[in-house]
Amino acid sequence: MTLPKSIFREYDIRGSADSDLTDETVEAIGKAFGTWLFDRSVFTAVVGGDVRLSTERIRASLIRGLLSVGLSVTDVGVVTTPMLYWSMYHLDMDGGVMVTGSHNPPDMNGMKLAFGSRSEGEQSEKFTKATLWGDDVQSIRKIARRGAFAVPLCECRVERDGGIPQAYLQMLLSKIKLKPGRKKLRVVSDTGNGTAGPWARIFFESLGCECISMYEAPDGRFPNHHPDPQKRENLTALAAMVKKTGADVGFAFDGDADRIGVVDELGNVIFGDRLMALYWREIMRRFPRSRAIVEMKCSMALPEEIQRLGGTVEWCKSGHSLIKAKMREMNAPFAGELSGHMFFADEYFGFDDSFYAAGRLLRIMSIVPGATLSGLMAGIPDYPATEEVRVPCPDSEKFAVSDKIRDRAVASHKCLTVDGVRIIYPNGWGLIRASNTQPVLTARCEGRDKSALDFIMKDVKARIMAEGLPDFEWTF
Repeated sequence: MTLPKSIFREYDIRGSADSDLTDETVEAIGKAFGTWLFDRSVFTAVVGGDVRLSTERIRASLIRGLLSVGLSVTDVGVVTTPMLYWSMYHLDMDGGVMVTGSHNPPDMNGMKLAFGSRSEGEQSEKFTKATLWGDDVQSIRKIARRGAFAVPLCECRVERDGGIPQAYLQMLLSKIKLKPGRKKLRVVSDTGNGTAGPWARIFFESLGCECISMYEAPDGRFPNHHPDPQKRENLTALAAMVKKTGADVGFAFDGDADRIGVVDELGNVIFGDRLMALYWREIMRRFPRSRAIVEMKCSMALPEEIQRLGGTVEWCKSGHSLIKAKMREMNAPFAGELSGHMFFADEYFGFDDSFYAAGRLLRIMSIVPGATLSGLMAGIPDYPATEEVRVPCPDSEKFAVSDKIRDRAVASHKCLTVDGVRIIYPNGWGLIRASNTQPVLTARCEGRDKSALDFIMKDVKARIMAEGLPDFEWTF
């Protein structure tokens, strides 16, 4: 059958819910992934989805496809992506699919495909279930195009399991304990009408915090603001509420709750790169001289702090599946992304979980008597930087354009080329790379001071515009 090539991304499947993810296409993807699992002697899978308006339809078509090739399915209903990942451990399932559009616009949707089983002799559960990426995602497309699907060995059925959220929360509470004796922490939680809404307040209050909830009613239209905590404008209401209520910290969650946004008690946004530096202060003490994975978009404050703590920096491509694969290869205790994905493997499973990340930050805050979050962050530089901007560029051209810019940059500057090109300037850096999830080039700049940043922004913009891409404005 004809399948839109563009929906098969580097580490998931994503596209327009109505035009790309039709019932026929989604059922074929279910058959293809079921066949892929069948070939690996996996005959069961767990399926869940977020609160987008198109998710229930897509989940139903996906399940039909899985059943038709011989997989029995456990449908866990509406769950966050971390709940889906954890359900694979809890239910002892080696196949899983989360139907989610994550942080994309309401008319988009997608699927994260997961697989894994514990190897013989493997002591830890971490890294044993992982999302497909790269060639494995493309292999699903090839199977669907050929139509060479598995033939079921027996009649398969769907079971419903609505107990995952409650069991998941109990698991989290068994792993995170706040230090007793400190005053009750006041938390503001902004779930942005996303999938985390029904459970965030329960989680924080169960930890012993006072929780003020914002936009907790799930609504796939996202009427208040888009659930993307990487965008500063989506954190404006959260920051205002933190200051108004005198809260100790504010947390924001993306649409499927695998990414976290953080605001300190003064209303300052703490993006994922500086937040990772704070986590590393705790983790590096227990895992000295760790090799720390850093994606190319991160502030130079992060590698500087890692090196100060005695660790070494391992640059890595962006993408949750790619970073999790790199962590497994290195047996790394922790990693994360600027966007708010946090992967803890020191005391957790190694997958990205915003609730767990929030709990770990609260634990750090509870340990130091009288500590404020702004005080804890004070020693980690907040260099002037742009947000990540997205410059439209067709999917069919974006990687070639990125390669051209890279080749010109390396001729005159020191560069990191792990993912696009990070051009190193005397007092900062500029990154240009092709997005794996959207038809855009992404760019970000940072300088040690405002004048350095201004120079870098002008140079990076000139390099992008030289390739005939549309004009754009930097955001901060």
